[in-house]
Amino acid sequence: MHSPCVARCGLNEDDYCMGCYRHIDEIVVWSSASDEQKKHIWDQLEARKAQFSDSENCQTLSRAKWLEAEKRLI
Repeated sequence: MHSPCVARCGLNEDDYCMGCYRHIDEIVVWSSASDEQKKHIWDQLEARKAQFSDSENCQTLSRAKWLEAEKRLI
């Protein structure tokens, strides 16, 4: 299953990407997630897009932020 990434990464204050609307935790685990897990994530994106319509990118998705999420998920 393909990734929802649109290469416009930027996190809001709650760590959701304002490009693809995935939480950083979902981005980090995407490559190892099952198709069922990926479908579950995909199923939530449209609602998140509407929910975050007024949100802005507050920070870039940095390597440090990625590593922080990765540690939390291990």
